[in-house]
Parts: sequence; C-alpha cells; structure tokens
Amino acid sequence: QVQLVESGGGLVQAGGSLKLSCVASGSTVSGRAMAWYRQAPGKQRELVAVITSSGSTDYTDSVKGRFSISRDDAKNTVYLLMNSLKPEDTAVYYCAQRRFGAPRYWGQGTQVSVSS
Repeated sequence: QVQLVESGGGLVQAGGSLKLSCVASGSTVSGRAMAWYRQAPGKQRELVAVITSSGSTDYTDSVKGRFSISRDDAKNTVYLLMNSLKPEDTAVYYCAQRRFGAPRYWGQGTQVSVSS
C-alpha cells in the first residue's frame, strides 16, 4: 500500500516562500510520476506541478516561474518550493502518485494560507 505524507504548510505573507515535502512509503518516488495538486475553498482540485519518472517537470500556468517541483530519491521525498506566494495560492495542497496519467494515491493534504 502506497502512503504519502505531506508537511511544510503554514501561514505566510504575500511574497513569501514555503517548501512542501511529501514522503512516500510503499513505492518509490523515482519510479512513478509524482504531482502536487491544490484545492481552494469552493473550487475544484487542480493540478499544480508534475515530475515524471525521468525527471521532467511541468506546471500549471499560474505558478510557472514561482513554484519548483523536485525529488530526493535517497529520501523517497518529493518537494514543492513555492516562491513569491500570492493570496490566490491559498489552498490545501495534496501530494499524489500518478499512474497512467491520473492520480492513483493521495496524501492527506497540508494547508497553505497566504495573507495579503
């Protein structure tokens, strides 16, 4: 059974930075595509960033140039570095392992709140 545990969320002022972590067990982060999603109140969950098994990355347009997804294979951990945070980045952020292009396993989520 794959388990994903996120951490690193919190309250930050606009323009600040946070780094989210997602520790995986039961599967390697290097063997599958890993992703970060977010869900703001009253909105659908959206894909924020993806890192493939080969290390390629992709981002939703609203975070390009500000967010960076990476992984540490030795720690079996995926990260999301978020810079220049905006109030509209406020959401619960979820780590997911993707299989066949879709999220298969989810973490419990971590709250990110950005004050103006």
